[in-house]
Amino acid sequence: MSEHEPAPSATPASTPRATKPASRDAAPRGGSIALALLLALLALLAAGYVGWRQWQQKVGVDTAVLSTMDLLNRVNALEHKLDSLKGGGASLAQRLDAADQLDRSLQAAQQSQGDRLRQLEDAVGKLSENTLSARDATLLDETESLLRMARERYELFHDAQGAAAAYALAAQALAAVNDSAFAGLRQSIEAERRALLASQPTGQAQALAMLTTLRGMLPTLPLKPLDAPASASSTSAWSRIGRALAGVVSVQRDNGAPLAVADARFARELLALDLAQAQAALLAHDPKAFATALQRADAGLASQFDEHAESVQQARNTLRQLIDAAPNNAPVQLGAALTELRNLRAVHALSNNPAPAASATVPAHAAGAAR
Repeated sequence: MSEHEPAPSATPASTPRATKPASRDAAPRGGSIALALLLALLALLAAGYVGWRQWQQKVGVDTAVLSTMDLLNRVNALEHKLDSLKGGGASLAQRLDAADQLDRSLQAAQQSQGDRLRQLEDAVGKLSENTLSARDATLLDETESLLRMARERYELFHDAQGAAAAYALAAQALAAVNDSAFAGLRQSIEAERRALLASQPTGQAQALAMLTTLRGMLPTLPLKPLDAPASASSTSAWSRIGRALAGVVSVQRDNGAPLAVADARFARELLALDLAQAQAALLAHDPKAFATALQRADAGLASQFDEHAESVQQARNTLRQLIDAAPNNAPVQLGAALTELRNLRAVHALSNNPAPAASATVPAHAAGAAR
C-alpha cells in the first residue's frame, strides 16, 4: 500500500484513535491555564499586598520622619532653652552666693545687735529694779503713814468714817506695790476698814434733826405740879413733918421769882444741856457718850415733866428711838494691819540686804516703843 492512498479500511478505524489523545491533551491544558490563572491571581494579590505593605511602610516611614523632624526641632528648642537656663542658673548661683555672703554678714550684724540689746536690757532691768524698789518703798511709807493716821484719828476723835477713808487710801497705795509679798496685807486692811464702817452710827443727819426738834420743843413741855399741896391721903411720918414745918419755914428766892418758875427753868436748861451733849457726842462719833446723854435726858423728862402730857410722851418716844438706834458695840481695835506691814517690811529688808537690815529694824522697834 502506497503512502498516498489511504487504506479504506484504516480510515474509520484510525479516527477514533486520533480523537482520544486530543481530549486528553485538552484537559491538562485547561487545568494548567486555570492553575496559571490562579497563580497569576495569587501573584497579583501578593504583588498588591506587597505593594500595599510597601505603601503602608512608606507612609509610616514618612510619618516617623515627620515626627522625628518634629522631635529634632523640639530637642533643638529644648537645647536652646537649656543653654539659656544654664546661663540663668549660673547667674542665679552667683546671686545666691552673693545673697549667702550678705546673709552671713547680716547674721553677724544681728548677733552683734542682739548682744548689744541684751546688754541694754540688763542695764534697763537694773535701772528699773532700782526705780521700782524706790517706788515700792515710797508707797509702803505712804501706806504706813495712812494706817498710823487712821488709828490716831479714831483713837483721838472717834472718827470712824475718816479712819475708814484713810484705810481705803492705804489699800489703794498698797495695791500699786509690785511686790507680791504684801498681797495678804490688803485683806487685813480691808477687814479693819469694814469694821470701822460697821461701827459708825447710821442716820446721823436724821438723829441730829430729831435732837434739834426736841430742843425746840423744850419751852412748851409741861412740868410736874411742884407747888401743889400734898394729898390728904398721904399719912406718912415725913409728910406730916413737912406739913408741920410748912407754916414755920418758908423758902424763897433772892430775886423774888416763885419756886415753881425757878425749877422749871432749871429743869429745861438741864434737859437742853443733855440734848446738846448728845448732839456733840454724835458729831464726835462717840456712841457711849451719845447713849449716856440720851438716857439722862429721858430720866430728866420722866422726873421733871408731866408724863400724862402728850407732848412729853412724844418726846420720850423720840428719845427711846434714838437710844435704840444708837450703836452700842465696843470700839474697833486697830493696829493689826500696821503691825503686819512693819513686820513684812522688816522681813523683806532682811531678805534683800541682811547686813544693814539689822540696823534698820532697830529704829522702827525703838519708835514703836517710844510711841
